[in-house]
Amino acid sequence: MREPAFWYRPRSLESYALWPLGALYGAIAERRMLREGVDAGIPVICVGNYHVGGAGKTPTVLALTRLLRELGETPVVISRGYGGSLKGPVMVDRMRHTASDVGDEPLMMARDVPVSVARDRLDGAVLAKSQGATVILMDDGFQNPRLLKDASLIVIDSERGLGNGKMFPAGPLRAPLQAQLARTDALVLIGGGHAADDVAAELAGRDTPVLRARLKPDAASVAQLLGKRVFAFAGIGDPERFFRSLRACGIEIARTRPFADHHMFSDDEIAALAAEAQREQLTLVTTEKDLARLRGREGVPGGIVPFAVQLEFDDPAALRQLISDQLYKARERRFSTR
Repeated sequence: MREPAFWYRPRSLESYALWPLGALYGAIAERRMLREGVDAGIPVICVGNYHVGGAGKTPTVLALTRLLRELGETPVVISRGYGGSLKGPVMVDRMRHTASDVGDEPLMMARDVPVSVARDRLDGAVLAKSQGATVILMDDGFQNPRLLKDASLIVIDSERGLGNGKMFPAGPLRAPLQAQLARTDALVLIGGGHAADDVAAELAGRDTPVLRARLKPDAASVAQLLGKRVFAFAGIGDPERFFRSLRACGIEIARTRPFADHHMFSDDEIAALAAEAQREQLTLVTTEKDLARLRGREGVPGGIVPFAVQLEFDDPAALRQLISDQLYKARERRFSTR
């Protein structure tokens, strides 16, 4: 879906008109979050956000994958496979599946880590354990009570924050903020903005760790685009953030085309993008997540450059200590209840 512009305005008639619906939605969501989840039997680390839309969960999951492997763990990601048709449980196979089968994010992540897709997260966890997982990384699902979470890391884009702070559909929040803060084990602020400083300060006041991180562009991607005029398109939560990242690297953007998050490109749209780029002698560039949705499609022009990024934490030692402590506590809890 494309986010309504009024979600990121401080005051609007639309948000006030939708406030009663938001209050009802929030009350239901808060009550649902109180349910007790099923214990998967191994540590479960959830990477989520407070609001609808993208914030950087996928790069965070991949960063945690690298860290967990350094710690000697075998992580497996579980996902509901948003945008895919398969209900699962199924392990993502990049040679066999497309984004229309399992969703764009699982298909992209499966290049680096095993991914279990299932509509029911408990089924996904059972399959992950059968693959030898010692730790489950839950991609999204912070508000979903189905599976017991040992630690929840919340990701916020520091440039956008939480918008107007109202509940869906009056705003982007998935549940009342205080109820979500109470269940947060760590906050990850991505970027150098200040839109979420108030949330960070409140969590810090509760002795909840606040970690800062930045998306670092892949040097090879940048080198491939420098000196060229590009046509950038993206169907992610915040396409403008992608366009800003390109400009910050000194890449000349001649045209941009934003699409809704998880947008499934039609053949006509692909053809139109290619024709416009060819007519103006531009290089097509998009995100890795968007390119995942184009994989295996007939008629997709060659030469579309994926702009790869990697999440880097300002204090990697603090992240390492946080994850090590959470794993220890998770295993200690299970051992003490035997």
